[in-house]
Amino acid sequence: MTMQTAPKDPSNRDRLLRFAAETARKYAMGVGERRVAPAQKDLENLKEFHEPFPNALSDPMQVLERLDEIGSPATVATTGGRYFGFVNGGTLPASLAANWLAGAWDQNATLRVMSPVAAELEEIVLRWVCEALGLPGQCEGGLVPCATTANFTALAAARHALLTRAGWNVVDDGMFGAPPIDVVVGDEVHASILKALSLAGFGKKRLTRVEVDSQGRMRADKLPRLTERTILCIQAGNVNTGAFDPATEICERAHDHGAWVHVDGAFGLWAAVSPKYSHLTKGFEQADSWATDAHKWPNVNYDSGIVLVKDGAALRSAMTITAAYLEGSARREPMHHTPESSRRARGVELWAALKSMGREGLCSLIERTCAHAQRFAEGFRSAGFEVLNDVVINQVLVSFGSSEVTQNVIRTVQEDGTCWCGGTVWQGKSAMRVSVSSWATTEADVELSLESILRIARECRA
Repeated sequence: MTMQTAPKDPSNRDRLLRFAAETARKYAMGVGERRVAPAQKDLENLKEFHEPFPNALSDPMQVLERLDEIGSPATVATTGGRYFGFVNGGTLPASLAANWLAGAWDQNATLRVMSPVAAELEEIVLRWVCEALGLPGQCEGGLVPCATTANFTALAAARHALLTRAGWNVVDDGMFGAPPIDVVVGDEVHASILKALSLAGFGKKRLTRVEVDSQGRMRADKLPRLTERTILCIQAGNVNTGAFDPATEICERAHDHGAWVHVDGAFGLWAAVSPKYSHLTKGFEQADSWATDAHKWPNVNYDSGIVLVKDGAALRSAMTITAAYLEGSARREPMHHTPESSRRARGVELWAALKSMGREGLCSLIERTCAHAQRFAEGFRSAGFEVLNDVVINQVLVSFGSSEVTQNVIRTVQEDGTCWCGGTVWQGKSAMRVSVSSWATTEADVELSLESILRIARECRA
């Protein structure tokens, strides 16, 4: 077989990149005018991607044209203003533009010598996040794909610290025969914590669950016996109700007994930036580790998870990788703070987003989306539907009657395409979950979405 190589033609590359930029620009500028969920015909067209692995070269321009023709219509408009599912943020203009530049740079953020700019920006944004969230200045951390990985990383650091305290080297000797560690979670623990605990070797069932109140907040008066070998996981922002565990009381009791407190704060921690909502996050700064997502409320591109640990030595000991060819500098090296070695430079988009917004812009984003959530709740109540949660931040749970009717409303809303909301079950009752997280959401988006949801709800009930 004769081996062929793609021609090196700078003019073709320039034409391709210009086409890609213009195609992406058109998509970004028009996303607010399109259906939020793809139409059925667009989903059916995805079958055209299915073909045997090609033998011959393909013209890169034709490849990109095909990707746009078939792929773009089959996307969900999560970057528009009427997507209210899964606490997904949009993509800030500065973050999107930085993502394009970062793609051209194609930096490997493993070591400082591989990408000085990636290492520097990562160090800067981690400090900025600590400042924004009011967390201890000595925290060390890393940028990871998501809150699940951030939770896992923090729990691995906690495991290392607690077992070292008990005289056990978990890095060298593993978990076989190690002193037992007790893990305590709330009854409304998020699935990402359960997965992270499983990955860290703690299992999903060998946990102590603490009773919660009607909003999903852990009841501090129901905490079990805590010891110096206890990891206690608390929530800043319940994924359904947005409620916050009573962190001050829990952290004080935990630390009195030498326990490690980890915070699952995928989106709720960012409420600390707003003077109006910062009281909800009081006490969470007293924890030992934190996991959050910048691709939720801060509206950074996927993927952008963040882990922060007060005991930096524990984090580095749990995550450090050693090899003769990977020797780094005396300064902070990214690979010693996350489970990954080779990874993209996530700090580029995060830096651009935080730099463009600053504290004032981030505060405005948080307060604006919370106000939109209040408007949704008001609209549902006025129409005679039951809002199941205290709307403390950007989460709204609404029931349209029986489980069957509520599920039918959710399905029809998603098919309608005006907006997109997901379903959940809250303490035994089916509900629609409205999560307002995007910078792009306007008052007009909220009113248009409310009108659509209420019309569909009335039709389904009739």
